[in-house]
Amino acid sequence: MNKNIFEDYKKFAGPEAIDQLFQVANQLQKISIVHVSSTATGGGVAEILIRMIPMTQALGIDTRWEILEGSQEFFQCTKIFHNALQGLNEFPSTLQIQQYEEINKQNAERLKDILTHADIVIIHDPQPLPLIAFTPQRKGKWIWRCHIDTSSPNEDVWKYLKQYINQFDASIFSLAEFTHPSPHPVFTIPPSIDPLTDKNCELEKKEIDNVYDLFKIDPTHPIILQVSRYDRFKDPLGVIKAYRLIQKINSTVQLVLVGGGASDDPEGDLVLNEVRNAADGDPNIFVLLLSNDAHRTINALQRAATIVLQKSLREGFGLTVTEALWKRKPVIGGNTGGIKLQLINGQTGFVVNTPEEAASRISHLLQHPEECQLLGSNGREHVREKFLITRHLRDYLSLILSLISENSNKMK
Repeated sequence: MNKNIFEDYKKFAGPEAIDQLFQVANQLQKISIVHVSSTATGGGVAEILIRMIPMTQALGIDTRWEILEGSQEFFQCTKIFHNALQGLNEFPSTLQIQQYEEINKQNAERLKDILTHADIVIIHDPQPLPLIAFTPQRKGKWIWRCHIDTSSPNEDVWKYLKQYINQFDASIFSLAEFTHPSPHPVFTIPPSIDPLTDKNCELEKKEIDNVYDLFKIDPTHPIILQVSRYDRFKDPLGVIKAYRLIQKINSTVQLVLVGGGASDDPEGDLVLNEVRNAADGDPNIFVLLLSNDAHRTINALQRAATIVLQKSLREGFGLTVTEALWKRKPVIGGNTGGIKLQLINGQTGFVVNTPEEAASRISHLLQHPEECQLLGSNGREHVREKFLITRHLRDYLSLILSLISENSNKMK
């Protein structure tokens, strides 16, 4: 990726936003940045970083991305952390905690030279959190970037993780309501989508039409779509319940559930089987498991959908909401986390608390296509103003500049 790519972003974000991005980046030409996350594919973190890293490099900033190496037992432990941070009453066993710490110790040794000498290290989510404790001779500033809804975490898990969080120089959350008191500066930066990726770029009608044939979906009947990992917090069973309520008054409605796997989520197969059992062979329910690189297929499905759902029970942000809004789709989402930041009731979409509320909103929108168009238009503009990757990257770089400037002032 070279600097010329930013000319394409100007068409979406506007020239002023790109100029601001370069102004900040020009002050960071001599620093090095390292991101560390748990997986290179699957999930919103990977989708953001796979674009943000080359963009940062194109701005002339030395940037790299390292992936944590872990065992199945390690990821079972971090999945418990993930669930507990979102409020479940879970805590890993002593053996799992030991494995969690040992894996991070091994990775710290493997990445020692990189982590020790980087000017900025950004650690994503709980999986690589203890790296900081095993890198005592670090040169630069360390930032913990939490993508999870931590508004009401399990107290014991939060207390355990806090021993590591407090060692960082700053932390970033997606929403203010996710933050907690800390000895270091705490920032809020919402995530983003990239309008130029295969998942979000414009598609020819033929490519959209192809998904009807590929998955045997009837294009003449309404399509309700949810795209998510197969995770209980995404409430796919609640989506099926809402569909069955709608089906009683509109038997032509089709439900498409689309998910993919992530190497750091050991519960995915279990939830997928639960969803398939709940679908119970209904020919109008399509339960799809796509590869992590099926971005254009997901793009086409979102564009083919009549209404998009994201009925999460807890949600860090909900990039699938952002993606659907960008494609001018009416979106109904769970009344939680970053979904509430994106869906302004009656303006850019609707938030709901129950399957019954979701069914009511779906029924209303199916009967009012003109309202669907208005919501879609408003949603697209909402994303353009607030949730594009150019804004996201500028926020990161501005934060980094403030930390480095603060350090320089202390040394004077």
